[in-house]
Amino acid sequence: MKLLTSLMLAASLAVTALPTLAQEAKPAAAPAEAKAEPVKAAKPDLAKGEASFVAVCAACHAPDGNSVISINPKLAQQHPEYLVKQLQEFKAGKRANPIMMGMAAALSDDDMKNIAYWVSTKVSTPGAAKEKELVSLGERIYRGGIADRQIPACAGCHSPNGAGIPAQYPRLSGQHADYAVAQLTAFRDGVRNNSLQMTGVAAKLNDREIKAVSDYVAGLR
Repeated sequence: MKLLTSLMLAASLAVTALPTLAQEAKPAAAPAEAKAEPVKAAKPDLAKGEASFVAVCAACHAPDGNSVISINPKLAQQHPEYLVKQLQEFKAGKRANPIMMGMAAALSDDDMKNIAYWVSTKVSTPGAAKEKELVSLGERIYRGGIADRQIPACAGCHSPNGAGIPAQYPRLSGQHADYAVAQLTAFRDGVRNNSLQMTGVAAKLNDREIKAVSDYVAGLR
């Protein structure tokens, strides 16, 4: 009887110990990995942007970005994302212009960003249309396109008042007509190749239409 009692007690103690042993044998859970903090893009340094602009850009584009040389674009109030893209593409050789390629080659990404965001804070001076006999044609093309030749309205991307769409389409309001003519012609003739959309549109325009819409854009405000 004593033997049976001893055996039963031993069995009971063994069963009781099993959960404890199982818990001890269970590997410790790995500590939860800390969530990586998102990398925040550095804010543009406007003071450095101004200094770089004055040193590198002002001779051609004027100290406040309102170029007085009609073949050089006004940069004041232009969307900074667009300016950064153009500088990067000059540097990479995707947009051909010997002067601008040389200038952009010396700029870092931070330099480009600082310059672009600084000059975008400057107010663009208004321009004016000069070709009275062409202004109505330019307005029709800009606002309504030419449907029978599948030429879309410029206003669809650059907005009715030429303000453009940030990060997508550049501001055109008040831009020099001579510069706009040069760029549309370059797109049409395959000299400028960094926008398939603009190449497709310009390919359908003749010289008179390019001159008309460029002159109209100069007077937009």
